[in-house]
Amino acid sequence: MIQRINKISIIVTTYNSPDYLNLVLAALEKQNNKNFDVVVADDGSGSQTKALIEKYQQGGKLQLIHAWHEDDGFRAAAARNHAVFLSTGDYLVFIDGDCLALPNFIDRQHECAEPGYMVRGSRVMMTEAYTARVLAGETTPEKVCKWWSRRFAGDIERMTPLIMPFPKYRKPTAWYGVKTCNLSMWRSDFDAVNGFDERYVGWGHEDADLAVRLIRNGVKRKEGRSVVPVIHLWHQENDRSTLSDNEGRLAEVMAADYTSAKLGLDQYPKTAD
Repeated sequence: MIQRINKISIIVTTYNSPDYLNLVLAALEKQNNKNFDVVVADDGSGSQTKALIEKYQQGGKLQLIHAWHEDDGFRAAAARNHAVFLSTGDYLVFIDGDCLALPNFIDRQHECAEPGYMVRGSRVMMTEAYTARVLAGETTPEKVCKWWSRRFAGDIERMTPLIMPFPKYRKPTAWYGVKTCNLSMWRSDFDAVNGFDERYVGWGHEDADLAVRLIRNGVKRKEGRSVVPVIHLWHQENDRSTLSDNEGRLAEVMAADYTSAKLGLDQYPKTAD
């Protein structure tokens, strides 16, 4: 059965990184297919991020919504749920605020979308030095598409996602490796498992939890690593001091049999204001 996407919602997670977010939004402005909205899932950023988003909203090239909540620690799960609540698409694409979409990203998402599947994408990792050049305006991230020269120059760490053009159906019920830096699914499937579990606070495993519950609910995994890659800007790792707590929570979820998030999307009103 063919199910066509009516509209895509891109959910971009950010926290006090306006220079990175600026590049992410600029890349989304250059999409060949314009039938999408962007919701910035803002985990409590300050005034610089707000001003940047307002600039893009006034520019009018993007359908752009700012989903902000107060800064109360690392709450990516809650930020993403809030953003999905405000979105208008029937298909969700999650990327991080350090991941740049190539111009055919939306077109390729349409190609990958299939009923009953989520699509795991991948990242082409920029080096620290090349990222600094991009942030300084000395070069453009689009030049990473010339992957032979960039790989030989040492500016990207691997190029496999750029040269293998077909999605894969291997390991359709494997949750491991599913990450919301590049993950897409039908909104109806996301709603059916009550979205992200907001009990995950701090870095790590809220995306694995979502994948476990989606698979348990009958959604299979499709590998879109070679079809819908994003370009990942280098940055220092986030604080992982809470990882052990989240690992314990994930272990409990995997040992259980429920599919609906304990603290999820259903806490938001049925319709956005």
